[in-house]
Parts: sequence; C-alpha cells; structure tokens
Amino acid sequence: MIIAIDAMGGDHAPDSNVLGGLEAAKEWKDTEIILVGDETRIRALLTEIPSNLKIVHTTEIIEAEDEPVKAVRRKKDASMVVAGRMVKEGNAQAMISAGNTGALMTTGLLVVGRIKGIERPALAPMIPTIDDGGTLALDLGANMDAKPEHLAQYALMGSIYRDKVHGITNPRVGLLNVGTEANKGNELTKEAYPLLEALPINFVGNVEARDVLNGVCDVLVCDGFAGNIMLKSLEGTASAMFSLLKQQFSKSLKTKIGAALLMPELRSLKGKLDYKEHGGAPLLGLNGLVLKSHGSSDAGAIKHAVRQARIAISNQLVENISKEVIQ
Repeated sequence: MIIAIDAMGGDHAPDSNVLGGLEAAKEWKDTEIILVGDETRIRALLTEIPSNLKIVHTTEIIEAEDEPVKAVRRKKDASMVVAGRMVKEGNAQAMISAGNTGALMTTGLLVVGRIKGIERPALAPMIPTIDDGGTLALDLGANMDAKPEHLAQYALMGSIYRDKVHGITNPRVGLLNVGTEANKGNELTKEAYPLLEALPINFVGNVEARDVLNGVCDVLVCDGFAGNIMLKSLEGTASAMFSLLKQQFSKSLKTKIGAALLMPELRSLKGKLDYKEHGGAPLLGLNGLVLKSHGSSDAGAIKHAVRQARIAISNQLVENISKEVIQ
C-alpha cells in the first residue's frame, strides 16, 4: 500500500511529519511512505532513507491563515493539494495532513471528490471514553451547518467505519442532543431522529454530552458546530484538570510523595485523553482516504495516523462506504 504525507502541514512541519513518516516506513516495510513537500528541507531531516520511503518535491505551502478555497485553487503545487491529487489519480491509497483543516476539507471536495450519494464529508475523530473503547464522533468541524439527511449519512458512514476498521459488530449509534427523549432538541435533531431510526444501523437514540465519556455509544452523530464545541470543551476540561492536579500535588512534601506514587497511573490517564495516541481523524464521505492529524501532531501522532490509514486501506473502508450509502 502507498500512503502520502503532507510534509509541510501543521505546527511542527516539516520536522514531525518527516520523522513520523520515517518511523512508519521503518515499522511497516510493506507500506510505501511518500513525503510530499520541499525536498531540500525534507532531506535535511533524514538520517537515512529506507527503500520504501519516497519524496515528491513541491514548491508551495498552504499556511494556517490562508483562505481555504482560494489557497487550494491557486496553489496547485502545494504539498496538501499534490498529496490529494495523488489519491485522486490512484498514485496513493491515502493521504495524511496536519495542516489547515478548512483547506484539507476543500482539497477533499475539489481534488479527491465525494463518494456518490454523500452530500457532505464529515470529520470523524475518536473521543476517548472511560471504558477504553472510545467513541467515533462525526461531524466535529468539517461543516458548521447540517441538514437531517446529512446526519443520517454521518450515522451510516460512522457505523461502517467502526465495523470495518475497529471490528465492532453492530456498533451503537447515538444522536447528540440536550435530552434522551425522542422529542427533545432543535428542529435538526427532531427531524434527524426518525431518519436514523429507519437506517440499517443499531441506533440507540439521543445521547447527552455528559454521557459521552461513559462510552454509551460507539458512534456519536452531530452537526459540526455542536460537535466542535463539545470537542473543544472536553479538551479544555481535561487540560484544566491536569493543571489543577499539578498545582495540588506541588503544595507540600506529602503531596509530592503522593504524586510520585500515583505518577504511572496519572500518565496512563493522560495518555487516554491525548490526541497523539489516536493519530488522526478520517474525512468520511470522500472518494479516497484522507486523514486529518492534529495541528500540533508530533512524530508519534503521524506514525499513529499511518497505522490508522493502513487498517482502513486493508479493510477497504472507502469501497465499503461506497457500496452501502444510500444512493
């Protein structure tokens, strides 16, 4: 299999992307890793070049502050756009980018293209849960607005992803809402509810945000506006909690000793909530595999994203969604 990495996208580019790609190439000899970007800068970071690591030179970069549609249309030789074109033309089976989310969404739509029958692709990251199973949530920011039919498509794609990539038979699908009763919510969720009930999925009804971390569903469906607010709230809460714990454990010798004893468990807990452990989020609904890594991804996160891509390719994720979506 062949996986392209946008070497120039993200807060720590190209360093993290190049080193993550190198680690992935060394780990999985059966996978060809293509680093797409400024060849001079890429080569300067490589202490070795395995036979399954390639470089495709590009001359442009899509910056974080660039307007997505203009950037994708005007910067034809940008690393992100070239990687997307490789997926479109079959020269790569997946692409990974930690760059501008809006630009990656635009690249997906304008360069890679949508699956027939899917109106809007969805960003689908994993949210960690206390039972270690995790919840796939979509959409968490690719589209700020959605129609009821879009939520139904998200539910179907999310169910297929959990089945094919994570091996969960008959995954539980929930609809993010302000209450668990079927008649709760705004017009969007009220209209989406019967559509999800009619799908060939295991729909478990409405799910409140406070219950998400308890692992009450395997797939959580929502519009991008509500989903992104929920995600940022969870990230902010987790960060604040660890800051408070650090303050408390630093207060006295006794608390410092207690912190030393609890450190392995605390590190494990922090790891569960760390985006780096999950690698990236797929943009489901595109006619090719596109993974969005966190903007602050380190080399480990990029390597984890490659692992995710390998699993999705092996289980023919895009092909399975294409077969099962409502035409």
